[in-house]
Amino acid sequence: MSHDRREAGFKRRTRVADALATLLGAADPHGRTESVAVPEADGRVIAESVDAPAPVPSYDRAAMDGFAVRAEDTFGASDRSPAVLRAAGTEADAVAPGEAARVHTGSALPDGADAVVMIEQVEAVGDEVETFDAVAAGENVGEAGEDVADGQRLFEAGHVLRPSDLGLLKSVGIGSVVVAEPPTVAVIPTGEELVQSDPGPGEVIETNGLTVSRLVERWGGEARYRDVVTDDEAALTAAVERDLDADVVVTTGGSSVGERDLIPEVVDGLGEVLVHGVALKPGHPVCLGQADDTPVVSLPGYPVACIVNAAQFLRPLQKRIAGASADPFPTRRAILDRKIPSEPGTRTFARVTLSPDEPIGGDENGSDLPSATPTRASGSGILSSVALADGWVVVPEPREGLDAGSVVDVELWEVTP
Repeated sequence: MSHDRREAGFKRRTRVADALATLLGAADPHGRTESVAVPEADGRVIAESVDAPAPVPSYDRAAMDGFAVRAEDTFGASDRSPAVLRAAGTEADAVAPGEAARVHTGSALPDGADAVVMIEQVEAVGDEVETFDAVAAGENVGEAGEDVADGQRLFEAGHVLRPSDLGLLKSVGIGSVVVAEPPTVAVIPTGEELVQSDPGPGEVIETNGLTVSRLVERWGGEARYRDVVTDDEAALTAAVERDLDADVVVTTGGSSVGERDLIPEVVDGLGEVLVHGVALKPGHPVCLGQADDTPVVSLPGYPVACIVNAAQFLRPLQKRIAGASADPFPTRRAILDRKIPSEPGTRTFARVTLSPDEPIGGDENGSDLPSATPTRASGSGILSSVALADGWVVVPEPREGLDAGSVVDVELWEVTP
C-alpha cells in the first residue's frame, strides 16, 4: 500500500456484496475429504451425494395396534353386524382367508394381510375375532419404503449435516459418511499494545484472536490461534508466511490506513490486495486479499468491527472452502423502540437487545412481537455492546436509518453456524 493511499484514506468503499463476491471468486473448495462415523458427523459438510442403500421401512408394517386382516374379509362389517374371523396363532407370520392376527404398531404385517383393524374396533372371543369396522386395503398400514425409498437421494454434496440427518443416515444402515475436512484457519492477532493478561498503562488485553478462533470452530473450521505479533513489517510478513499452508489466514488489527496499519502492505507484498475499505459500519477498514494463493482476511482491531466483518466475510469464505454455502442467519421479528441512524450507501449493523416479556405491537397474524432496543454503547470498540446483545439489525445501504416503531428482523448471528 503506497503512502498516497494512506493519505487518501477510504474515499471510495466497496459495497458489501461486491467485496464478498470478489473474495469468494478468489477462493476454491480445498477438495480434501475424510470418512467419519455417522454419530461424529454433526455439522460436517457432505463431500459427495448420498443415496439410500435400503428402504425404510424394509417391510410393510402395522401403523396401529390391532389385528392384521385381509381387507375383503371385513367388507360389510358394522357395529350391528361384525365380521367374525378366526384368530391366527400368537405372532403368526401369515394370515389365511378368514383369519386375523394380533399386531402392534411397527410390527411386520403378516403375509397375506393387507390392512389392520384398530384394536378399538375389535373384540376377541375365544378363538374368534369380531371386527366392527370395514377396512380398505392399505388402511392402517405403513408400506415398505414409506419413509425412504430404496436408492432415494438423501443428500447432495455441500449439505451441512444436522442431528436429524444423522438419524436418517443411521436408519438406512449407513455407518460412515465422506465429508470435507474442516478448513484450517490461522488467526494472527496484531498490535504492539496487546497482552494476554495484566495490562499496564497503554496496554490492552487481546480478545479479537480468541473470539475469532472460537467463531472459526463454531463455523466448522480448525483454528490456529497464534501469539500476538507486534506492529513490525518484517515480523508481520514472517507471521503470515508461516501460515500460508492454512486454507485461510486471518489477521486482527492493523488493517486501516494509519502509520501502524501495516497489514495491507504485507498482503500486497506477498500477493495482492483485492479489497481495502468496505461500505459497512462498524468496520469499514477491512482488507481482503491473497498471499501465495491463500486468502487473507484482515479484520479491524476494534472488537465489534472485527466480529461484524468476520460474520460477513470469514464465515462464507470458510463455507466455500469446505464446499458448502453460508445459509442466512436465523432472524426474530421485533419492533424497534428507538430510532437507528445510518448513513445512506453504507450497510449498518446495529446491535439490539430483545425484550420478549414486553411486547409493544403485533404482527400481521395478530401475534405480539418483542421490542428491540438498540444498545446505547454503540461504538465499534465497545465489546460489551455485542457480547450482551441478542443480535443485530441490518440497515441496508439505500436506507437513511430506521424509525422507532419499525418492524425489523433481528439477525441472531450467534445462534447457529
